[in-house]
Amino acid sequence: MQWLCIAVLLLWTRAGGCSDNSNTSDLIEYTASDFLDKLHSGKIMFLYFENQVSPTISLFLVELEKSAEVLQDYGILVGKINCKKELVPWYCSKEQALHTAFLFRGGKEFLSFDLDTVFDVNSIVSEVLFAILRDEVKYVHSDADLLAMEKTARGKKDIVLGYVSSLGTQEHRSIMETAYVYGSKYQFILITGGPVLKHLGANESFPSSRVWFLHCRVHARFTASVNSERCPLTLMRKPLSTLSLHTFLQLMEAPLVSQVNEDPAAVQTPQFPYQQTPQVFLFSRPVTEQLDLDTATTLAWRLRGLALLVLVHRESPAVKTPAEYNVAYRLPEKGPEVKYLTLHNPDDVLELFIPQEKDEEEEVVEEEEEDEEDVSDGKLEDEIAAFVYEHRGNPLDMDSITQLTSDDFHAAVAESSLTVVVFYLRWDAVSMAFLRSFIKVAERLEDVKVDDVQMSAVDCGEWTDLCAAQSVSTQPIPFQPITSFPTVLLLRPQEPAQKYGGMLGSEALHRFIMLSRPASPTPLSSPGEVTSFLQDVPHPELAGYKPNRVVGLFETRTDAGLPVFTEAARSLRGAVLSALLTHGLAQKWAADLTVDLPAVLVFPSWRTHTRPSVMFLSSSAEELISDINTALLHPLPELTVENLPSFLSLGKALLLLFVGEEEDEIGRRQNKALLEEMRGVVELGGGRMERYLPCWIHLGRTPAGMEVLGSYLGSMPPLPALVLTHLPSGGEIYQYPPNNPIVAPSVLQWLQEVEVGRESPAGMLGEDNWPPVAHFYDFLKIMDEEDPGYARQRVSRAGGEEVDEAQVDDEEDELLGKAADSPTPDPHANLHSEL
Repeated sequence: MQWLCIAVLLLWTRAGGCSDNSNTSDLIEYTASDFLDKLHSGKIMFLYFENQVSPTISLFLVELEKSAEVLQDYGILVGKINCKKELVPWYCSKEQALHTAFLFRGGKEFLSFDLDTVFDVNSIVSEVLFAILRDEVKYVHSDADLLAMEKTARGKKDIVLGYVSSLGTQEHRSIMETAYVYGSKYQFILITGGPVLKHLGANESFPSSRVWFLHCRVHARFTASVNSERCPLTLMRKPLSTLSLHTFLQLMEAPLVSQVNEDPAAVQTPQFPYQQTPQVFLFSRPVTEQLDLDTATTLAWRLRGLALLVLVHRESPAVKTPAEYNVAYRLPEKGPEVKYLTLHNPDDVLELFIPQEKDEEEEVVEEEEEDEEDVSDGKLEDEIAAFVYEHRGNPLDMDSITQLTSDDFHAAVAESSLTVVVFYLRWDAVSMAFLRSFIKVAERLEDVKVDDVQMSAVDCGEWTDLCAAQSVSTQPIPFQPITSFPTVLLLRPQEPAQKYGGMLGSEALHRFIMLSRPASPTPLSSPGEVTSFLQDVPHPELAGYKPNRVVGLFETRTDAGLPVFTEAARSLRGAVLSALLTHGLAQKWAADLTVDLPAVLVFPSWRTHTRPSVMFLSSSAEELISDINTALLHPLPELTVENLPSFLSLGKALLLLFVGEEEDEIGRRQNKALLEEMRGVVELGGGRMERYLPCWIHLGRTPAGMEVLGSYLGSMPPLPALVLTHLPSGGEIYQYPPNNPIVAPSVLQWLQEVEVGRESPAGMLGEDNWPPVAHFYDFLKIMDEEDPGYARQRVSRAGGEEVDEAQVDDEEDELLGKAADSPTPDPHANLHSEL
């Protein structure tokens, strides 16, 4: 009991019960010698090395001071070192340290925190405690991980599982402070979403935090409830706070069913720490004693965390309750008063405390159905957030890239022939995941001595004016305001910015940059240069890659159509290599190909022969780009994860063939024959095939195609499978009859049947279709230093509307646990004789 009182005092103090405002500051400014002394003593320290003070840093220092008083109760020293007065090697000299706070433990640096993750007292306390409680608090990503944790804990520890919509919040802090006190008694687990919520019966679209208690220890009174593979669980239904969580954990230790031989009015009211908990009384008769106990146990599981259940034995002379009453209850706010009822079902007892449970669950289901599409567009992938979390202890090495600001942006762009800039937000999971790929590309370019490319980054949380394209000087900003993150721009002196629209991976970005380095178009003046352009790659790093090429043929360098071609070539830079031939060289190529000048030659990468596609010069750059992209399009492309978005952007229906992996020569021949038939469909169909994009997926090279095919048709059909999908008219999916051989005439006949409406859809595009890239939030609506409310935490709803967290909390009802979540005995199997 003494230990319990100490725990309660600590938790109550941290919740604000006994704050002392007379202490003006708990933030210590250390000298370099003090720092080294504390470091070598092994004390836990959370420090910031102050060098330059910006408005953001000033706000952080205020919050750091607030956290000092809190963290000192956990034995953690909090302070700062003024690098202008005290020089600490590395920490005061590296630019990276300007936006980083450091946690020291055991005489060495334990972890570093970007200031955007420790921005207020709640995030500082929660993140620091999270770091030092790594063994006590685990982070799980899947239901399989949770099941493994349950098996490990069975018979040893109960599990406290907390869900927070984001780290660094008040709720996250409450869980961490409670884990500090109870970490040796319970196994704490933290999740931020994902498939684990489905097992728990929760709805991820609600931003509120929740806690579940998993009963994994084997108690004699629990034996009947832990025979399942999963541990029985109880949802904490009150709003999450440090004190409510402490009270909830105490309730989990309360007896499941108490048995008395006295009247409910004579039973003592619950004592500390259960004094605020209702009591429910059921009655038992000798002839049905075991049935009564079973029913009471079942009901007690369903009331767990809400009320204490007491079983009253009627045979005792002290029991004066009339036989007409079979249930009684006592509420803490009513004192010793007991109310008596006559009920006919255990569910009626539940409704005394959770009358809205069923209605709220139905409302949640309806809201899920209505908002499912909007929610899916507004959420980041949990795998990305998990990746960022897993690497949170490994600070990014930014030495290979240049951090640009509003002050030096123009000078940096002017100094380099090509500047590649990533605009990012430190609190955006996708930005931070991609930033690692961006740095990897920078290091790769540095390793191969590519010195004409400057890799740079702009933190849009710090330099809002630059990202909003608001110049602080007379020089104009060469790009439009940045509204999605991350965004990569390629900048050259005196030229408009070029936006990178490829995959957010290191390989795709590296290839795009390497193809962007040559002049576009590159002037060629000899047959040898032409041959080199058509056969070689610009750099050994691109060996093995065959790029698309475009060549412009013009009479002279002053030809009236040359600006159109030049503009188109610059727009295609990075995706296409372009060259320019003039005078005699251009005339020779025109004569060989029997075309008039000016002309544009297109050499698609997929074409095996060297004869180009020839087109006449368009009247505008936009039209010429469209014509070039059409000429580059493979007549029967193989779809991959990387090229799929570009094909979907064409807006054509997909006539999509799925083929399996070839196991032998026979399989290779069969797949080759199928592709020949698909080419036959294109040739025989002629103009009527313009509305379709015939394509194919090799499931061996693109395994994701199997999940796509299964989602299209509801199950995995035999291969090969031919489907028609992404019709402009709607989301219908049509399947070519699986028993019919795939031959060109039959496929064309089937397409005609679909067109006239004589074929029935085999499925509909749902949430498993391939939508465009998600529209990310506009940071200017979240972070604007001109707006006095910019620092307030805000929650984005599915439709893009932003509301204060307090407003969300007021509008949101508590999600109550489902009885089916706990593997308890069937409540209707042995009904209480009096119910």
